[in-house]
Amino acid sequence: MSEELLRELAPRVLGVLVRRYGQFDACEDAVQEALLAAATQWPKEGVPDNPKGWLVTVASRRMIDEIRSEEARRRRESEHALEEPPAVPDQDDTLTLLFLCCHPSLTPASQIALTLRAVGGLTTAEIAGAFLVPEPTMAQRISRAKATIKKAGATFELTPNRLDVVLHVLYLIFNEGYTATSGPDLQRADLTSEAIRLTRTVRRLLPDDGEVAGLLALMLLTDARRTARTGPGGSLVPLAEQDRSLWDKDLIAEGVELVTGALSAGPLGAYQLQAAIAAVHSEEGETDWPQILALYELLARIAPGPMVTLNQAVAVAMVHGPLEGLALLGTLEAELAEHHRLHAVRAHLLEMAGRHEEAGAAYLRAAELTSSLPERRYLEERGRPRS
Repeated sequence: MSEELLRELAPRVLGVLVRRYGQFDACEDAVQEALLAAATQWPKEGVPDNPKGWLVTVASRRMIDEIRSEEARRRRESEHALEEPPAVPDQDDTLTLLFLCCHPSLTPASQIALTLRAVGGLTTAEIAGAFLVPEPTMAQRISRAKATIKKAGATFELTPNRLDVVLHVLYLIFNEGYTATSGPDLQRADLTSEAIRLTRTVRRLLPDDGEVAGLLALMLLTDARRTARTGPGGSLVPLAEQDRSLWDKDLIAEGVELVTGALSAGPLGAYQLQAAIAAVHSEEGETDWPQILALYELLARIAPGPMVTLNQAVAVAMVHGPLEGLALLGTLEAELAEHHRLHAVRAHLLEMAGRHEEAGAAYLRAAELTSSLPERRYLEERGRPRS
């Protein structure tokens, strides 16, 4: 009996129960008991022909038992729920569950935590470890998120805005795994892998959505460089200095195919354009900076934001020179004054311009502002005076 099968089925079963009973906490408990029963019985009796239906039935009966135990107090609410569970429809409720976990009434941090817990199947301890907070703190965050959803009312309508939130949450999970915001490790492969797995699920459910394909392509093209991003002792290796022979060619090929198909289908979206930029970076030979700059200019029109401008400044510097890149960075002072990436990029462009003393000071300022130890060590090293 494969643990992967239970891991795959868990969010789909939870989605069925939440849609039917609307009690997130109780449904989650019921699904956990059903999974435990499967882990105990299936190795002895064999996996049933319809494993999802088996789990839904067992979990539903647990829910019915819970409802019956409170029958006197909740008679009206239980009338519908006490019916024997109907045949399980052949549908995947993972997307429904993702929409619930990304409820607009939740903060992004709560959306991420609840998604990893309910859809990703990570334990509270694992999620707490990923974000370097105590387990009780994460448990409270998840508990508050569930309470907020219950108070707001569970709604599952499939709208573009709700899908945008789901994709953004998956994007944030991937980014936290690819470059951890704090702690001793540069990256968390468990989070990047989970983000890719969940995005593949959304892609399977919404195969014609260009932005879903774009996000998956962006993740694959970015994750393809993971092995080359760290040197001995976990030290950071910037993109320009990476050994490209270490890049995962299969992930690159899949990502390029995805983004090519998405771009040709239209309309253009931010994830598609970011994936296209990543695809250009993955090409062999000299980097085509004019093409990257053109893509960033288009991205800035479609989805303007300070981080887009920050990356665009690098492309401007590579095409038109560091002084023009620095001029564009100057427009971000008010928004990103306390963000280490602004100072790191400025340091890089000052270095390109031959202003090494100013570059060193900017690198050290960036090092002060980051909470990632590998990034701090890299920036401090770059900020040391050159002999």
